[in-house]
Amino acid sequence: MFDQSVLSLVILAAGKGTRMKSEKAKVLHQVFYAPMLHHVLTAVKPLGADTTVAIIGHQRDEVERSIAGFDVVLCIQEEQLGTGHAVLCAEQIIGSKKGTVMILCGDTPLIQTETLEQMYVQHLAHGGSLTIMTTLLENPANYGRIITNDAGKVLSIVEEKDSTSEQKKIREINAGIYCVDADFLFSTLKKVGTNNSQGEVYLTDIVSIATKMKCPVEKYRTSLPQDVLGVNSRIELAEAHKELQMRRNRQLMLDGITMHDPATTSIAPDVKIGMDVILYPGVHITGYSVIGKNCTLETGAFLKDSILGENVSIGAYSYLERYVIETGKDIAPHSFLSR
Repeated sequence: MFDQSVLSLVILAAGKGTRMKSEKAKVLHQVFYAPMLHHVLTAVKPLGADTTVAIIGHQRDEVERSIAGFDVVLCIQEEQLGTGHAVLCAEQIIGSKKGTVMILCGDTPLIQTETLEQMYVQHLAHGGSLTIMTTLLENPANYGRIITNDAGKVLSIVEEKDSTSEQKKIREINAGIYCVDADFLFSTLKKVGTNNSQGEVYLTDIVSIATKMKCPVEKYRTSLPQDVLGVNSRIELAEAHKELQMRRNRQLMLDGITMHDPATTSIAPDVKIGMDVILYPGVHITGYSVIGKNCTLETGAFLKDSILGENVSIGAYSYLERYVIETGKDIAPHSFLSR
């Protein structure tokens, strides 16, 4: 048995993201009002890890500035030589700490704290060396496939580019999130070679090595495949934004807000809204805006860093920026108010 009292986090955020077709580091692309890396760091914060390490590389100065407000230790991957190599870079920071290392990617902005907590609890309960997160996808293209034996035990993970035509039919995929005993992780990674189509050190190879060592590999299969969506293109960026927007809107409606068309309504995370507010289609409220009780915002209204008292009516297609509206006021449609 290993010491289960210590949790270290390693977040992989060094990649360029060539499929984004951008000069900007992938993890800095905005999704629902924040860089996607911010969403990951926010999700892991409640886990209370002893150490959180972010592996950075491409545009590292920009990434460092972006996450300056988070309690995270930065580790530079000078050359992008694969996910396994990236994790090895964190050994100097995690050092001799025992316990569990949880590894996840900075381009998974939909991951939820509850999902990570459930995986960690399962990992500790089994008391093994390695737990991987998996899920089932209707279209598993571009994801590593989970290879199992007839009893359902994990044997290995095969990356898409290295998989056979039969393996490509497997619907259970690697979500890219791992809980690993710290000693096992770093000692095993040093045994991983680069005999693959990318010539890189694959983190996933620790699974097959564990199997050969007769170390059981557990899997935590999440029933929420959207949680582990990796953002690798502008299309997936839009899908992630839509999901985060709908999560926010569902909660607001449960809290007593009326939305005529949630799909076209966007309310930033830091906005505060009172009960019985009515939002017509196409309303956008951003920044640190505050909306009092019983307000009505008609179609296409856009507010940024503005404050509305109670019982305020904002006419259709109005724009307010850094503006305060007193209780009971009506703003005519197409108004432009800015300070």
